[in-house]
Amino acid sequence: MRFDEFIDHALYGPDGFYAGPGRAGRRGDFLTSVEVGPLFAAVIARMLDALWHRAGSPSEFVVAEAGAGPGTLARGIKAAAPAVFTSGALRYVAVEVSAAQRASHPDWVTSVAELPDQAQVILANELLDNLPFRLAVFDGGWREAHVSNDGERWFEDLQPMDAVPGFLPARAPLGARAPLQERAGRWVGDAIERLAPGGRLVVLDYVTSRTAELTVRPWRDWLRTYRAHERGEHYLRSVGAQDITTQVCLDQLVAAVGEPDAIRAQAQFLELWGITELVEEGRRTWEAQAARPGLEAMAARSRIREAESLLDPDGLGGFLVLEWARQS
Repeated sequence: MRFDEFIDHALYGPDGFYAGPGRAGRRGDFLTSVEVGPLFAAVIARMLDALWHRAGSPSEFVVAEAGAGPGTLARGIKAAAPAVFTSGALRYVAVEVSAAQRASHPDWVTSVAELPDQAQVILANELLDNLPFRLAVFDGGWREAHVSNDGERWFEDLQPMDAVPGFLPARAPLGARAPLQERAGRWVGDAIERLAPGGRLVVLDYVTSRTAELTVRPWRDWLRTYRAHERGEHYLRSVGAQDITTQVCLDQLVAAVGEPDAIRAQAQFLELWGITELVEEGRRTWEAQAARPGLEAMAARSRIREAESLLDPDGLGGFLVLEWARQS
């Protein structure tokens, strides 16, 4: 099978990683910004409020979260109690292909396997890196990786490519590899088309500007596996028992759907939507209650630690946030 078909099987097939116990969270296999703590969701809630007001505070405001996992972000947004939620206007659609994960969604969300139409906001936090991708390998020329199973093990063989994409360099180090992210490009294009007029797609992920940059890096730097919060084995081992993820290539997305309307580091994005104010609010609460701290004070104090992680330029803060708006 082609490499993207193998990824589909390994992650989303009947015995795939996400069909079983694989998931984000402190008790899961990896952490995203959502699982660092409630602060990230509180910032997203502020953004949703602002976009709702900007749209004229309609009586129904549809927000779709793609790759919602067990529903952690939805729960965090509810806990933050933005006006769009407390007013009853928010219709939150949690989109998750894994039936096992959909079973964990809170009962107040609409839980589905595919993106809805006419959403005012579509959120995708660390989704594109998990979408199946083809794999190009330089072996004196660019060839394409395919994967087979002989009943005992998985193995890889290289086959000729019908056409070499223009974003791959003409020459590369022997054994160089690069992801071909057609699925990610199609997903972004489909998501934009499903937005309501004036709607916004917000993608947060680890992004590389040019595919060619990856061809001169060790492939294990960007083609990664995770299991129980540790780097996993080679992607052809423990198939279905570990996550497989790749760096997102911006040039391939631009070729598929055009330039984003906004590109920001995650730290800039979170600062834009008020993370500093939330942290200062937490600091004041902690200082007022530090002598006899309760749950509220401890939660307020944790915002400082969470912010350090979310804004770290060498970690989550260095992720990129890409936004595409659908014109009215």
